[in-house]
Amino acid sequence: MTEEARREDLGPVLDQNIRRLEQHRQAEETKAPLEERLAARITAATGSMGFVYAHLAVVACWVAVNLGLVPAVRPFDPTFVILATAASVEAIFLSTFVLISQNRDAAIAERRAQLDLHVNLLSEREITTLVKMVKEIAAKLDIPLEKEPEVDDAQRKITPEKVLDRLGER
Repeated sequence: MTEEARREDLGPVLDQNIRRLEQHRQAEETKAPLEERLAARITAATGSMGFVYAHLAVVACWVAVNLGLVPAVRPFDPTFVILATAASVEAIFLSTFVLISQNRDAAIAERRAQLDLHVNLLSEREITTLVKMVKEIAAKLDIPLEKEPEVDDAQRKITPEKVLDRLGER
């Protein structure tokens, strides 16, 4: 399927929204401090199976050499203290990079949650207004509306604070 055909499947508005979101994400990444970008790259690289395989190969070679299984190479760490120290230091740094990346991801998720909340509140207000308008139009045109609790409920203005208070009670 061509790129143009995929765009037509989604429709121009949705396609435009996707492009805008991607551009915004790229702009945010560009604005991120060098340390955060570096931590994200390190986390992505170390969170791969290639990294696991490379470590497996290095540790296996290290162990083989230091157990004397490779006759051409003299053991240099027979107690594996150097290996343990290197692994500990690496773990400290890698966990720090992961935490930096997680903190950044959490901040992005919080901003997205705030955006979702604002969009939902705006939609709620608009829908409430539309329900009132439709009821008024129906009344002016003498169109009888069946008494439906959902319609009456949709007309009520509910403040976000009340919802948060109610959620906090549970």
